[in-house]
Amino acid sequence: MRIRLDIAYDGMHFRGWARQPGLRTVQGTIEAALARILGGEPRLVVAGRTDAGVHARGQVAHLDLDDAQHERLFARTRRDGAEDPVQRLAHRLRGVLGGYPDVTVHRTSEAPNGFDARFSAVWRRYEYRVADDVAGYDPLERARTTTVHARLDARAMDAAARSLLGLHDFAAYCKPREGATTIRTLLEFDWRRDPAGVLVANIKADAFCHSMVRAMVGACVAVGEGRLTVPDAATLRDAGERTSAFPVLAARGLTLVEVGYPADDLLAARAEQTRARRDAE
Repeated sequence: MRIRLDIAYDGMHFRGWARQPGLRTVQGTIEAALARILGGEPRLVVAGRTDAGVHARGQVAHLDLDDAQHERLFARTRRDGAEDPVQRLAHRLRGVLGGYPDVTVHRTSEAPNGFDARFSAVWRRYEYRVADDVAGYDPLERARTTTVHARLDARAMDAAARSLLGLHDFAAYCKPREGATTIRTLLEFDWRRDPAGVLVANIKADAFCHSMVRAMVGACVAVGEGRLTVPDAATLRDAGERTSAFPVLAARGLTLVEVGYPADDLLAARAEQTRARRDAE
């Protein structure tokens, strides 16, 4: 049986998603809670491996149960007719994680045939929050908002963001990794001010390479400060090389908000297509 988990976390005190020996990570924390409930060595596959300090409110992962874990999960149902054990697993995980944890599992459900949290996904959506001199510094929002000591031009930032849309090589905005492609389709990128005046970026793409969102946001902030022009954002992208013309902003402002999947009957085909493309790259 494959189970889907819908997860949220405050990334401030995690060293990223991926399990690392001796370090506190989101994956390691949830897998340890799963092991207490199910036994064995549960292993999660995730839609987006967030970096240290990055938050999520719409993260998705899947878990494959072995025979012993399946038996342990369903034992109570057979004994006393308890509610759906797959759905109840989320409640049991929240109990193990304790009161006011910085990670939670909102829902657990039996995954449809062909579902793969990583390879079936068709897009990921992030938001990035920036407080400039218009919004001012709010200490209650410091864990999820980056502060910039300037008055930023939101209209210019939005224009720069929209100029980056489409299928491109984003090497200039990615931290290079050996053997990994930097070609991505940027589906949405725009800026708005929320009711408190905080600048909020909406960024959606088929996938993201390492540090891509924080670098693109940094370029837009440089445009908002007047250090770059609106056309510079695309010009720097097309140059295809990392540059010091803009900063890569802090992880604290970044949140994974949603992961998109196709209809259930297309999940397996999407996963197969994505794996084939990754192998080719």
